Parts: sequence; C-alpha cells; structure tokens
Amino acid sequence: MIMANHYTDHPELQFELHHPSMEHIVTLKERDYRDADNFDIAPQDFEDAMDTYHRTLEIVGEIAGTIIADNAEGVDQEGPHHEGDRVRYASGTQQNLDSMVQAGLNGMTMPRRYNGLNFPITPYTMCAELVAASDAGFGNIWSLQDCIETLYEFGNEDQHARFIPRVAEGATMSMDLTEPDAGSDLQSVMLKATYSEEDGCWLLNGVKRFITNGDADIHLVLARSEEGTTDGRGLSMFIYDKRSGGVNVRRIENKLGIHGSPTCELVYKNAKAELCGSTRMGLIKYVMALMNGARLGIAAQSVGLSQAAYNEALAYAREREQFGKAIIEIPAVYDMLSTMKAKLDAGRALLYHCARCVDVYKALEDISRERKLTSEERDEMKTFNKLADSLTPLAKGMNSEFCNQNAYDSLQIHGGSGFMMDYPIQRIARDARITSIYEGTTQLQVVAAIRFVMNGAYTAQLHEWENREVSEEMRPLQTKAVRLSALLEEAIAHVKEVSDQEFQDLCARHLVEMAANAIMLHLLLYNASQSPELFAKSARVFARHTEAEAQKHYHFVMSLSLDNLADYRHR
Repeated sequence: MIMANHYTDHPELQFELHHPSMEHIVTLKERDYRDADNFDIAPQDFEDAMDTYHRTLEIVGEIAGTIIADNAEGVDQEGPHHEGDRVRYASGTQQNLDSMVQAGLNGMTMPRRYNGLNFPITPYTMCAELVAASDAGFGNIWSLQDCIETLYEFGNEDQHARFIPRVAEGATMSMDLTEPDAGSDLQSVMLKATYSEEDGCWLLNGVKRFITNGDADIHLVLARSEEGTTDGRGLSMFIYDKRSGGVNVRRIENKLGIHGSPTCELVYKNAKAELCGSTRMGLIKYVMALMNGARLGIAAQSVGLSQAAYNEALAYAREREQFGKAIIEIPAVYDMLSTMKAKLDAGRALLYHCARCVDVYKALEDISRERKLTSEERDEMKTFNKLADSLTPLAKGMNSEFCNQNAYDSLQIHGGSGFMMDYPIQRIARDARITSIYEGTTQLQVVAAIRFVMNGAYTAQLHEWENREVSEEMRPLQTKAVRLSALLEEAIAHVKEVSDQEFQDLCARHLVEMAANAIMLHLLLYNASQSPELFAKSARVFARHTEAEAQKHYHFVMSLSLDNLADYRHR
C-alpha cells in the first residue's frame, strides 16, 4: 500500500522533528535569525522556522508518496541508459528530479546567500528518508546533493560562489572514491592527479568504479597528488565539473537493486579539475567528513526502506485471508509485524538522535569560521562532535541491518506472492540489500564503533540516561536497560582481561550490537514517555527483543577464550 503523503501519514516523524533540542539547533543554524532582514524566505523566529520545515516536509512527503512512488516500478524495470559515453536517466527518474527541482528542494542545508534553504541536517535527513521510502535508487541521486556540505566546509569562497548555487538550482553531484583495486581500502586509490602549469589546473587520469550517479554535473574526486606515495597521506580531494570534459562513462553496472541509481565505471583522461582544500588531506580529513555525511544518508535511506517494508507487510497481512481469517490475526505473523515496527521505531530514534548531534557541532563549527567561539561553545562543539562520531557508525550499521531484516520478514509475510514481481516488496528487498554494504559495510561500522565500546563512551552515555526521568509505565523497562548495561560492562571487562587484539576483533560485533541496542532502548523509553500512543508498544517489544539479543551476545563473549579462536579461522 502506497501512502499519499509519507510525512503526514507517519506522526513518528513529526514527533522527531519537534524534539526539545531543535530550538537550540535552529537558533545556532539561523544565527539568532539574522537573515530575516535580508531574505524573504528566512524565518523570523523559532516557530516560523519550524513551520517552514513542517510545510517543506509535507511537500516532500506528497511528492514522494505520489510522483516518486508512482514511478518506482517503472524506473526499476527501465533503469538508466548508457548512450555513448554518457548516462540518460530512466524517464521516471528524470520526472522525479524535475519535480524536486521545481519545488526548490535542492541545496537544502546551504546558506541562503548561495540560494540554499539553510535547513539543519535533521529536517533534511527526514526528507531523505521520505524519498527513500518510495524509491531508494532515486534517493541516492537526490541526496547526493549532500556532497556540497564537504565543498562548503573545505572549499574556498570562489568555489562556494561558483558551485553551491548550481546545486541549489538542481545540479547533480557524485563522490568518486572507489577504484577497481581500492574498495573499502581507500588509501590504495591510485587515480593520478598532476598539476599542469600550461593549463593552470590539475589533470586527472585513471579509472573509478562503483560510482553512484557517476555522470553527475559536479564530482568530488579522491586522487593521488603526491608522486611516489602509496598510502593515504598522498591523496587529495578535487572538484571536477562535467562541463570541462575529460571523464567518460565506460559502463553502467548491472545490479541486483536500486536500479534507478546509475552505478558507473568512469575513465579519466586529462580531466581538468581544481583542488578542494589542501593537498595530502583528501583521505585523512575530507573523505572522512564526506563519508560521515554519506553514512547518515544511508541510515536515513535504511529507515525509509524499513518503513516501506513494514507498510507493505501490514497492508498485506490485513487483506490476506488464510484458514478463515486475516493472517494479521495469526500470532506467528503479528509477532513478526510488531518486531518490525519496534526495530523501525528504535532505528529511527537513533538516526535522529545522531542527526541532532551532527547539527549542533556542524552549526558551531560554521560559526567558528565567522568569529571566535566562547570557551563554552568550544566545549559544546567538541562534545557533540564526539557524540556524532560515535553514533554515526551505529546509526548506519544498525539501521542497514534492521532494514534488511524488515525487508526479509515483510517478504516472508507475503509468502509466495512476495517472491513474485507483482508486489513492491520484491523491489524493496532487493534495494535493501545494498544498504549494509555501500558507504562502509556493517563490518567496517563495527571497526569504527568498537573503540567507543572499549573507551567507555557508550557506557558513559547509558549511565547518564539511566538517571533520566521516564514515565511510570516505562520504569520497569528502564530497570531492564540498566541490566543490559551491566551485561555489556561485564563482557567488555572480559575482553580487556584477555588482552588480545584478534580476540577483541572477534568479539567486536557482539559488543557493538549490545551497546547499540541498549542505546536505542533508552531512546525509545524517552519517546514512549513523551508519546505513549506512538511508542509504548514498540518500547515493550524492543525491550524483550534487546534482552534476548544481549543474552546471546553476552554468552558468546563470555564463553570465548583464546583457545577457541582456531575454531573460527579459515586458513
């Protein structure tokens, strides 16, 4: 069942938009509403800003629930076209893009002086979720506008003036990182960047592979600028403008899912480009910022797909009759549905908690370019930067896994019909599969998150929340959450006592999932205390689910010893 408006039909999103921390975020982003005197579209105060976000989300929700949803199956079947050395989008994809551009939904987070909307990350991330719920492939194309954040952060004023307004007007973007011999290991990138005195610019030569929206108008490219280097310290970030020529699409990959999103192999032949920021900082600094934004985007895409999978399962279970009754009345089915909804609500709570942390530190970081921060502001920026760094791999890793699990269970509820191409769930399931792979696999998210497990960052956050006021109804679940923290700390202590890196690596996924589930439970307890009609059921279901998962992971870690490692090696 396709919703007419993905935003207004899901009050859970409206709840997240009106989180108490938004007033501080919006005040920082709007610099105390100083744009109101110079731009007609700028808000006068907090209520005005929130009304703008709400109305914009209504527009995105309607476009997503009608135009994008109506085009999704046709785009999946048609896919993009490789014509000569260029890409032509599927006809439905182009219609989707035109609709978003006409509605003024590009350059959403950019300052108004560059024709952007100056939105915080949180409502922009909600827009990405809404779009992905209808067509995850199109979501990739539209949400890659987020690359402009990196150009804004590290580019110079001239680059800002030339490129940001184009994105606000609808120019598409891509990030060209991966190569045939450099997938997750980006420090192995070998695309060559050579400065040409004659041309007064950098020339790029080599091949990039698996580039999403690879024939975009503006590319951010990771390339090796330092001759003789082989590691990340020799890499720089470049801006390539398609109008300059020199990059051809060798082929479009034939993929399992996200068919509307062209994944390209690109050949660079003396492609003229300009440096973004400083040389040698491409991987160490700029790509890390780029990837964190991309990972938040995939977390949003995953939540959108989870919502779509749940919608389809719920609608089918209500309509499908077996043994004289609708299958939604069968315990085996409603158990699956309630668990799907609990994972959806928990994952969404984590996503927007992370987005709000990003908003605070990004806004303060931007303010620091205009004036010196106070000591309190510097402390706040550092605190929220660390929080965002710790939460991003959890938001991406857990939501992409939940997304795959929900799509799997939704297809299972459909039974044999779900295996047929007649139902949208087959497309949703195929699209979901990539979320735990691209922009850093789940395994790489574990690598990023485990240090926050071992240094106590997650447990410190859990202990802080254990003293937070919750409703009387949620207090028994808060007691359960406290027990989950104790199990996690006991498991961490065991790993530290063994003091072996391979042992820690083998336990890492189990520890990270224990921490992530406990964090999501606390977030759900808060949500359920504020809005029990929306979240109380999910909080209770997720608490049972998390308790069982924690016991599973705890027993794995505690029963493991160095002597057992050989059981897991394949050599």
